[in-house]
Amino acid sequence: MSGTLYGLGVGPGDPELMTLKADRLLRAAPVVAYPAPDTGSSFARRIVAATIREAQIEVPIVVPMRVERFPARRIYDEAAHTLAGHLQDGRDVAVLCEGDPFFYGSFMYLYERLAGRFPCEIVPGVSSMMASAAALRRPLAARNDALCVIPGPLDDAEIASRIDMAEAVAIIKIGRHFSRIVALLEKMNLVSRAGYLERVSLPEERILPLSQAGDRAPYFSMILIYKGAENWVTDLPLMPRGATRADDAAPVGLHE
Repeated sequence: MSGTLYGLGVGPGDPELMTLKADRLLRAAPVVAYPAPDTGSSFARRIVAATIREAQIEVPIVVPMRVERFPARRIYDEAAHTLAGHLQDGRDVAVLCEGDPFFYGSFMYLYERLAGRFPCEIVPGVSSMMASAAALRRPLAARNDALCVIPGPLDDAEIASRIDMAEAVAIIKIGRHFSRIVALLEKMNLVSRAGYLERVSLPEERILPLSQAGDRAPYFSMILIYKGAENWVTDLPLMPRGATRADDAAPVGLHE
């Protein structure tokens, strides 16, 4: 009897944001796989480090951190081959995925290679977008608002077009594209409506108006914009981790 492949969403960084189900399945799995850079440690593994047991077999899936394209197909082919060996031998495999497995998660590439051959279960996780809205203390969208998630590597014309079609926007994967994106938002008069967030849910998180964000952004960062009909905050106050507002009962500008 073959093992089961589990895609576990482990959340944006705070271990307490991992679901009870993901925690249970992770503790029980004989094999734990996770994405890892070719230099440094795996962020997904760091999130669950206190949960992993010494007896578990660990399978790092090394993904080069490069500007240029890397042979992703070969990397996932090789990882799927390795995990298939464990599954064929009857060992369950838990694959860790930052955020949610099916929201820009690397697990989906293993799923497409293995789900037709082995039992598979996906456990959703708290995505960085949902965690960012909570940290910013401003709702993402309401009523008939359209929410658009925009990858930062898209060109300016495409980003602007997608922003124009939505009332609420999350711009992700901003990293090295940050200065260009900010310049575009300045042209569109949207900087005052934008919140900047990085490393959300971690002790070093930063949450502040985009106008105060500086000129660089790490990989784990995001811009949230609201331009719909609700009277939600447009002049965002600085909110470092652990800070409180005088009007702590509700976000600034939120209707009663």
